[in-house]
Amino acid sequence: MVERPRVIISGFADEGPLDKKAESQLTMLSALGLSYYSLRFTDVGGGVKNVMQLNRREVQRLKRLHAEFGIRVSSIGSPIGKVKLLDIEDGTTNAYIPFDQYLKREVAHAIELAQAFDTKLIRGFSFYHPKGTAAQNHVDQATQQLGRIAEACAEAGVYFGLEVEANLVGQSGRLLRKLYRGVDNPHLCLIFDGGNLSTQNMEVAQIVDEYRAMREGIGWVHIKDYKIDPKLKWKGHVDEERLRNFVPADQGDSGHEAILRDFREKIPALERKLKRRGIPGVFLDLEPHLKGGGQFGGFSGPDGFGVALRALLNLLDYVDIAYDLKSYGDLHT
Repeated sequence: MVERPRVIISGFADEGPLDKKAESQLTMLSALGLSYYSLRFTDVGGGVKNVMQLNRREVQRLKRLHAEFGIRVSSIGSPIGKVKLLDIEDGTTNAYIPFDQYLKREVAHAIELAQAFDTKLIRGFSFYHPKGTAAQNHVDQATQQLGRIAEACAEAGVYFGLEVEANLVGQSGRLLRKLYRGVDNPHLCLIFDGGNLSTQNMEVAQIVDEYRAMREGIGWVHIKDYKIDPKLKWKGHVDEERLRNFVPADQGDSGHEAILRDFREKIPALERKLKRRGIPGVFLDLEPHLKGGGQFGGFSGPDGFGVALRALLNLLDYVDIAYDLKSYGDLHT
């Protein structure tokens, strides 16, 4: 009997509890049967902070909580790369930080956090090009900067995952493929996110094409879905109004069934490659946004997070992809 391809379910647990307290997030994950999460926003006693703002005491306390709950970090959900590529006023509130400074401070700190939380993976982005300009015109500069990030990650033995998302240079699968091939460093991989394509009013056939364009570089997958509102006309830039129609992964316009059927064939080889790199397997990372999303995060509530998880598991069963959840016995190990 041929064993089914297997994935590890993770998720952005800060989308669950409203208070974002670490104990609340870890309790939700345990109740849902998850053993991994992507660390983004949390309150470890000093107020809600992005992982990048945690101090040493908070890092140590969170690590103790992880051990108590039996939860591990799949990736550092950093905002690295969500800054301007150029110091140009374009009507947005995005920050510009000189790249050398950014590399020495923010990127280096993200790497330190990955090492502290015993994960090999850092989620990141491909820089904001000036609003109103064509993303493809900025591929060369973004490639150069991402190449230096990949080099820093290589020195530390960690991996930078580049997420497809609107308004950034890597806003499509085709553009991400250009960045991936241009950097040409095994310590940079790509993160597919169908919801970040359907928010650009791409239809299923186009999303599947964009997935196939970036498939060669995919290291892990975010699971988010979105229902296109035909009354909202695409103007080349995603605004906050457009980020209200997120739905579970089996109800939207992101083509998850077709994409997961294709991805199923890639999982065994990808899993072997990741395990050689010290990564436990192929992560599917829930980021559902069911009660709202924004530039740096989203909210689903514990109930919405549970709905999103059940929808994903039903879909995985349907396309014949295996997954592991905690069992009763795991609670006593």
